[in-house]
Amino acid sequence: EPGPAVPQGLLRAARKSGQLNLSGRSLGEVPQHVWRINLDTPEEAHQNLSFGAADRWWEQVDLTKLILASNKLQCLSEDVKLLPALTVLDVHDNQLTSLPTALGHLENLQKLDVSHNKLKTIPEELMKLTRLKSLLLHHNELSYLPEGFGQLVNLEELDLSHNHLTDIPTSFALLIHLVRLNVAYNQLRSLPADISAMKSLRQLDCTKNYLETVPSELASMVSLEQLYLRKNKLRHLPEFPSCKLLKELHAGENQIEILNSENLKHLNCLSVLELRDNKIKSLPDEITVLQKLERLDLANNDISRLPYTLGNLPQLKFLALEGNPLRAIRRDLLQKGTQELLKYLRSKIQDDVASPSEEPPATAMTLPSESRINMHAITSLKLLEYSEKQAAVIPDEVFNAVRSYPVTTVNFSKNQLSEIPARIVELKDSVDDVNLGFNKLSSISLELCTLHKLTHLDIRNNFLTSLPEEMEALTRLQIINLSFNRFKVFPSVLYHLLALETVLLSNNQVGSIDALKLQKMDKLGTLDLQNNDLLQVPPELGNCETLRTLLLEGNPFRTPRAAVLAKGTAAVLEYLRSRIPA
Repeated sequence: EPGPAVPQGLLRAARKSGQLNLSGRSLGEVPQHVWRINLDTPEEAHQNLSFGAADRWWEQVDLTKLILASNKLQCLSEDVKLLPALTVLDVHDNQLTSLPTALGHLENLQKLDVSHNKLKTIPEELMKLTRLKSLLLHHNELSYLPEGFGQLVNLEELDLSHNHLTDIPTSFALLIHLVRLNVAYNQLRSLPADISAMKSLRQLDCTKNYLETVPSELASMVSLEQLYLRKNKLRHLPEFPSCKLLKELHAGENQIEILNSENLKHLNCLSVLELRDNKIKSLPDEITVLQKLERLDLANNDISRLPYTLGNLPQLKFLALEGNPLRAIRRDLLQKGTQELLKYLRSKIQDDVASPSEEPPATAMTLPSESRINMHAITSLKLLEYSEKQAAVIPDEVFNAVRSYPVTTVNFSKNQLSEIPARIVELKDSVDDVNLGFNKLSSISLELCTLHKLTHLDIRNNFLTSLPEEMEALTRLQIINLSFNRFKVFPSVLYHLLALETVLLSNNQVGSIDALKLQKMDKLGTLDLQNNDLLQVPPELGNCETLRTLLLEGNPFRTPRAAVLAKGTAAVLEYLRSRIPA
């Protein structure tokens, strides 16, 4: 149904001003006389032939600006071509599933806003709008773009965020006037190197995609000032030799482990560096090259010590460090704020010069071979720890040191192990908690499957693609962390481990789950499948009554929609149950 008519007074005013705002009028379609506003003799001309100079309709101006935002339009008529003088067309927040090909006739159009609709494709004809400066397509359902996108040579602003794009046409390279490009919240696995040709680009937002690397060519983008790479899968920061103007770099919530001086040395203009929620272990002393830095956010990383030279950054006003295992700095000092902390660091630079640090001497009691091994931990904490050593193998002396102590916890995390040490089998009668996270394991050994008392197993951040069926022997396993591996399917052996209470599988490439088998896991309370490749969520998952926490964000499925996910686990399960076919 067309919805309410458009008042004549509005049309009359529009003929004088060239602007017509019909937003928020619950229109189901655009009345014909709006499209024909510059063609038909107006109503009042028929009724009253003695109008004053003010109403000389034949002196009307062409409509240049038409706003149809926040209505209920499901389609736009091809009659849009009857308004060839339009420079601005705004139809955001409607229910459009497609655009008319006639848009290609609006050769004067400079701004087109079709955001917050349900568009799945864009007509090729749109590529004829060579005067277009601003094109807003965010919050639609686009999964691809026409290859000819580069024909929109005058584009200055392009927003494609919150769609389903998996790649970007290489013709983007031709958009040399583009100043702002937003491709956040899509499904991009890479950026084409060609976009480095965008010589005018100042702001590039790639938040929340699946980027593992950034093309090195990006570094030659001479105008780039703000770069957002948050919530991707980056393992290291790109280097930016030519980005002399870069002022803000946001790369939080990635998997960055190392910051080296190469990453930093060209960023002379940087005022904001945001790296929170990564896995950075240390800061290079060369951080002082960032002389213009005002904000440095390193919260929730793995930083254990700070370079005292940080105290020498003249402009630094904000420094966030919470959630790091800082050893040398007392917590109360961290809470006193940035200025106090910097003052403390500066005072330590002096001390450092006075006494170069040295390793504490081995005590007379420990044998030289055991000086690397924490005997106190083995005897009193029942903990065998050999972590953060970058070791390719666990030395024999580590296992020899155990002797007959009943070790319950093993921590070999943050090394370079490519296989699980075979001697772990020696601990099978006592160990219940094993951490092998942050290594280079591509398979699980049969030795691990003999640890029959195991309740906790952490193998996050490895290269695993599958688990052996022999793991069925781990009948007491309650918690398993498999995040940040390379699983493409839900490991089938887990369906048989009925003591499991927590399964963490985020940041893999899992494409499907078997809801009926999950229902049999009657202790399962937490299932984390965030950032995987699930194209659909089986409705039967709603019958997993023990689930208290179900995390599904960051998958490409369409339903349940984000709004449902945001309401929490109970609401999601209820929604899924409602979708089970009768």
